[in-house]
Amino acid sequence: MAILVTGGAGFIGSHLVGRLLDMGREVIALDNFDPYYDRAVKERNLSGLTGRPGFRLVEGDIRDAELLSRIASDTPLSAIVHLAARAGVRASLEDPILCAEVNVSGTTQLLELARRRGIRRFVFASSSSVYGERSKVPFHEDEPFNHPQSPYAATKAAGEMLAWTYHQLFGIDMACLRFFTVYGPRQRPEMAIHLFTRLIDHGEEVPVFGDGTLRRDFTFIDDIVSGVVAALDRSTGYKVYNLGNSNTVEVREVLKLISGALGKQARIRNLPLQAGDVSITYASIDRARAELGYSPTTPIDRGIEKFVEWYRGGAAGKPKTPSTRISKQR
Repeated sequence: MAILVTGGAGFIGSHLVGRLLDMGREVIALDNFDPYYDRAVKERNLSGLTGRPGFRLVEGDIRDAELLSRIASDTPLSAIVHLAARAGVRASLEDPILCAEVNVSGTTQLLELARRRGIRRFVFASSSSVYGERSKVPFHEDEPFNHPQSPYAATKAAGEMLAWTYHQLFGIDMACLRFFTVYGPRQRPEMAIHLFTRLIDHGEEVPVFGDGTLRRDFTFIDDIVSGVVAALDRSTGYKVYNLGNSNTVEVREVLKLISGALGKQARIRNLPLQAGDVSITYASIDRARAELGYSPTTPIDRGIEKFVEWYRGGAAGKPKTPSTRISKQR
């Protein structure tokens, strides 16, 4: 039986697919190659996966019920890991309807697939953005999350509630994983660390919203993937887990680390804070540590070094349309 990974050609998805294949799992990656960024980026993500035993790529949309049914008919599925989304706070402010259609309707289609086909395990990629603006830190999973700051955050909260409903009604094991500012090799071109690196490298101004003191819980991709695999294998019932580094870093400190790794000085242009921004994200990972054995091992300085090594190696390629819009990260 196979594991269906939606968004399997993306940043997190391609890393997860590779890890699962290394573990001897059979994986179907579903991705629609949305033109949100250059298709070639995702094709590079998959370059080391295509042709590997146990791997199949399906191009299509998670909202396509007939396609989902055909996938499950062709290959019995043991689990769904749902990473696909219309991602980013900024993008959701620009097109909230599309964000809701993909993130809510698409998630519902996948939950219906699980119900109809008797798939007993479902892992949903949620986001730290569901917490909104908070003064009490770190963030704990049992705290109420009824004040989302963006349409994107609201759709992720809705996804968690849909997951609870399907667990309660149909007994499907549901793990909702709240990702905290994931970064690392293959990061999308418009996400902050990738964008900052490219602009500093090219000697261009780096737009920073606010004075650079916003704090984020940056989490390296390898640590996130370890958490996803642990949730897939160990989580039962309905559970919500924070997957973060449980250590916050100011944006201006991240810029210093990138500058140091590149050996180039950042030219910063401070801009007003934008709608949807929050002052801090900070994960309590006590539950994930206790129940999943989750234990992040990559500090931000080493993670930035690894990212810059990948960037300098040319694997990042060139974005089709260089963007200076910073996407709020999961």
